[in-house]
Amino acid sequence: MNIQAVDQYFKDNRETHLDELKTFLRIPSVSSLSEHKADMHKAAEWLVTAMEHVGLENVKIDQTDGHPVVYADWLHAEGKPTVLVYGHYDVQPVDPLHLWESAPFEPQVRDNKLFARGASDDKGQVFMHVKAVEALLKLNDELPVNIKFIIEGEEEIGSPNLPKYVEENQELLKADIIVISDTGMQGHGRPAVCYGLRGLAGIQIDVKGPKGDLHSGLYGGAVQNPLHAIVEILQSFRDKEGLIQVDGFYDDVIEVSDKEREEFAALEFDLEHEKQEIGISEDFGEVGYSFVERTWIRPTLEVNGITGGFSGEGIKTVLPAEASTKITCRLVPNQDPDDIVAKLKAHVESHKPAGVTVEITEFDKGKPFLTPFDHPAIQAAGRSYEKVYGVPTAFTRMGGSIPIVAAFDEILGLPVVLMGFGLASENFHAPNEHFHLENFDKGLRVISDYLFEAAKLN
Repeated sequence: MNIQAVDQYFKDNRETHLDELKTFLRIPSVSSLSEHKADMHKAAEWLVTAMEHVGLENVKIDQTDGHPVVYADWLHAEGKPTVLVYGHYDVQPVDPLHLWESAPFEPQVRDNKLFARGASDDKGQVFMHVKAVEALLKLNDELPVNIKFIIEGEEEIGSPNLPKYVEENQELLKADIIVISDTGMQGHGRPAVCYGLRGLAGIQIDVKGPKGDLHSGLYGGAVQNPLHAIVEILQSFRDKEGLIQVDGFYDDVIEVSDKEREEFAALEFDLEHEKQEIGISEDFGEVGYSFVERTWIRPTLEVNGITGGFSGEGIKTVLPAEASTKITCRLVPNQDPDDIVAKLKAHVESHKPAGVTVEITEFDKGKPFLTPFDHPAIQAAGRSYEKVYGVPTAFTRMGGSIPIVAAFDEILGLPVVLMGFGLASENFHAPNEHFHLENFDKGLRVISDYLFEAAKLN
């Protein structure tokens, strides 16, 4: 690859590309809210036009039982590997709106950062892959590899319909490597290739007591309080050091090798800086594991919210009729979400206080994922990062979940390369989401180079 020519192309077209990305970001493609259904189709149609414009072929919108999938390809590199690029065009809701410094769907550039919902997660990163194809086709009239795109509209709601789509379109999606840019870097100027993700299992616990709210003076002390009951259930889940007390929860956890733990230690994670960055005085978690290990290779059980009773101004002496809590577990390789949910249900049933009834609703599930970090496709990504950023690439795991990644691994049986360009500080899923344009600029060059590196993987 003529890196100078590619670099010049992106410099010459930077403002045009940013204007195009801003148009994409103005579409409020919030997958979780029904009032944005038309916007979801608008975003998919925008992608179709953008992909056709850069020279991709067989571009189409495929309907699912939910929001549509966008597919495109270019398959003229005879004898070369096929790269399948996955991403998503849906975004998170923007609440609380009053915390945004600028309107979430009116992109603004401030301090060389692009502010908008979806700028980092994941419209900006999807857009970069499309523009890398544009640059190489404009400069060379061909690509070094065959390429396919599958861009969905339901990642932010757990990709409920994509596994079925992948299962039914295995021939269409046949490839040698899957590349996903929906993860982050280690920090400013510190590129990372992620090779492992935790899985996910979520439930809601609804505790019900009397048929209606009761006066705490007339009935307090004689009737079980659902809020106290739910606190008792929650308290039973973990000990004081965070060790999960659910029977069998750790049975299938595979211990990480000493070599891999040494690799984590070599990353020289700055715990003091992290504590300062997120505003805590002490870290917390399982004894014998570092902050990085607790968030990458250990399973968790976290309470995400509790509701019930009176929470307005002042006080109301009420004994509430019901209370509710939401819980999510992050899972590590070899743990099965269905098995974990079954164990959570059994635990709740065995720890349910007298005087209340309990209902459990299952939510998002996703299996954990792992590709060996010494896989050639993973190492090739590291080389591309290093050429552009000028520093060694870190090979990391990630504490979060991308549910479809495990499905890709299970259904298509391909190595998955997670090469993201976001930063943890970019507020994805929160007000004032933004994307550092330094990583937008460099990421375009990394992706372009990786397509040439991937061509050598025959």
